[in-house]
Amino acid sequence: MTQNEIRFLTAADVKKALPMSQAIEVMKQAFVLLSENKAVIPQRIHLGVPEYKGDVLVMPIYLPDLERIGLKTITLFDDNPKKNLPLIHALITVFDATNGRPIAIMDGSYLTALRTGAGSGLATSLLSREDSQVAAIFGAGEQGRTQLEAICTVRSIKKALIYDINKTKAERFASEMSNQLSILVEVAATNTDLKEADIICTATNSAKPVFSDSDLKPGVHINSIGAYKPNKREVPTETIQKAKVVVDHKESCLIEAGELLIPIKEGIITKNHIIAELGEIISSKKQIRKSEEEITFFKSVGNAIQDLTTANEVIKAANSLNIGQILKLE
Repeated sequence: MTQNEIRFLTAADVKKALPMSQAIEVMKQAFVLLSENKAVIPQRIHLGVPEYKGDVLVMPIYLPDLERIGLKTITLFDDNPKKNLPLIHALITVFDATNGRPIAIMDGSYLTALRTGAGSGLATSLLSREDSQVAAIFGAGEQGRTQLEAICTVRSIKKALIYDINKTKAERFASEMSNQLSILVEVAATNTDLKEADIICTATNSAKPVFSDSDLKPGVHINSIGAYKPNKREVPTETIQKAKVVVDHKESCLIEAGELLIPIKEGIITKNHIIAELGEIISSKKQIRKSEEEITFFKSVGNAIQDLTTANEVIKAANSLNIGQILKLE
């Protein structure tokens, strides 16, 4: 490419460039860089569009180690599923940090689901029981799909349960993911079925807990990635109180994660209830789970470092495979 050209990558291009197993490896690098403060990440900008039940998030980042600047703009509109539209739309732009030249622009919707799933996959590999065989997914959207794919990448899952208020959507999820992953995927009838689950992922836009603490089996691992506002949560206080809590980024979670902020406000826990960031566990090789009975909980509100490290790997693969479309800027 010349200096006046950029590479444009569709969701299909991103999927082709970076399989889930590689994305999980990229997340190891991303979370270590994050915990070692080797990134410049301003707090993301929230722009509300209340009349249409929408949120816009603007996420800039500079990574000196990679000599890359990234900018993601992501929109989340709650009523979109009713309109047969995705909940999330996103675009990512990557710049050369040495001269400011734009390098690529790509679909960010699938990349967001990919890097979020990969983050949960990494957390699952570090925190869940190694003999885990049953997964439960709350939310039959794109995020739920990559959550299940990532879990199956790091654990020998034999069966998955899918929970969604839209039964048709849940049935389609069960059929498609069963074929993709060659495992049994069933639509859950009630939360009573949740006692089977060794690993749970919540990927919904619910403002209140999607299950009760009494629904859980001992030793379960939970990844919570849907709620990203202080007044919204997918997991109840009782579960947070008893769980060993690990987060993607402490500073962000103590601003945005309702799962933690609501129990802190209630006086049930303090911020010290957070044991570690995921990157700290990777760096120190610390073992968090001490017994088969403990509940472990990973909270992710998402971070721009995940987007840029993932996008950078996608660009490298796209250059090598010669995929995407070259666009002229002049």
